[in-house]
Amino acid sequence: MTDVTTHENPQNNPRRDFAPEWIFSASRSSGPGGQNVNKVSSKMELRFHIMDSSLLSESEKEMLTEKLANKINNEGFLVLTCQTSRSQLANKEEVIEKFYALLTKALKPRKKRVPTKPGKGSIERKLKDKKRVAEKKQWRKKPDEE
Repeated sequence: MTDVTTHENPQNNPRRDFAPEWIFSASRSSGPGGQNVNKVSSKMELRFHIMDSSLLSESEKEMLTEKLANKINNEGFLVLTCQTSRSQLANKEEVIEKFYALLTKALKPRKKRVPTKPGKGSIERKLKDKKRVAEKKQWRKKPDEE
């Protein structure tokens, strides 16, 4: 199977080769695991500087910084971590998958909402309710003496 990469549209090919722009760091993960947790640095952290990326267009950079603001630190790095597995390699692969999934979701354009009109039934119910309330208010009035 051959992989042909294009750099025009992220929807056509979200799997661009960002590998040279990633910064990985390993640290000890938290949680249960006995001695393995205390000895092995299996937690993987992926750091990616959005504004310095040569593979993203200016509009894509703006869209990512806007949509992923809660995952971007003060230096402008998108920071993702994974510590689900006891294996550093498995965590690294999982954090890469997480990166691509996040990128694909953030670059997908939002669909505009199409406003709908109220149906005949709802209009009839609304008018019936209005008449009932008006009648109720009429009954509260004192009768006219003629």
